Amino acid sequence: MNVALVYDVARWEERALLEALKARGAEVEIVHLETRPFKLGERLGAPVALQRSLSHSAALASTIALEAGGVAVINSSRAIATAHNKLWALAELLRRGIKVPETFVAHSERSAMAAARSLGLPLVIKPLDGSWGRLVSLAKEEETLRALVEHRELMGDPRMKVHILQEFVEKPGRDIRVFVVGEEVPVAIYRVSEHWITNTSRGGRAVPAPIDPELAETALKAAQAVGAEIAGIDVFEHRERGYLVNEVNVVPDFRNTVVVTGYDLPGKMADYVLRRAKR
Repeated sequence: MNVALVYDVARWEERALLEALKARGAEVEIVHLETRPFKLGERLGAPVALQRSLSHSAALASTIALEAGGVAVINSSRAIATAHNKLWALAELLRRGIKVPETFVAHSERSAMAAARSLGLPLVIKPLDGSWGRLVSLAKEEETLRALVEHRELMGDPRMKVHILQEFVEKPGRDIRVFVVGEEVPVAIYRVSEHWITNTSRGGRAVPAPIDPELAETALKAAQAVGAEIAGIDVFEHRERGYLVNEVNVVPDFRNTVVVTGYDLPGKMADYVLRRAKR
């Protein structure tokens, strides 16, 4: 069975996926985005491709190009575009009744301050697009929020002039990363940290986490909301409101999950990709 692996940087995750696919007898077509151009509409030798580009823009563009040639990409361009836009993803989650942190979108300092009066302080301000907790800030005072908005609006990127403001959720020193593969929710970790940003890329410590039926259902619905087949769902534990979905990651990191749980997540993903290739 032929499948394609699309990537820009060969990290542990991409190497583990390649090994898992080959161990299952797959012939893997390697698509390295830094060296391979695409002719729009060209066909690969593989009917299914697994998208693993770290660059959000490269992941979306290459997926669009592959889909134009009839390749089924995991995840699809629709899923990538939706999930990478934090506001769009939150909107899709809300439309399906999935609980998320209380969120405002503001387009100026004036409207950001009005949102702060509704949300209360402290609050979290973040950009439309981003990963690993970059450009996500905590504003404890009005003057801090004013400075953050001013700095963002002076950046050259027009997207920085759109501000997502969210309630600051008092987490119990952790959040949850839950993995979805197809219709299954096989494994999860706590990301534990004394800092309010718990990403493992920012120093958070991965610990195995149990998956109860409510958490599994929440994660599965969140992946389906953006159209993702394979995803990492970031979940907060709210004291009164229960599980809140913060983000859906459609090219999720998983090395730390494998290390602390021992679960063969690359193998699980490879099995799913190969089943999709047989359809």
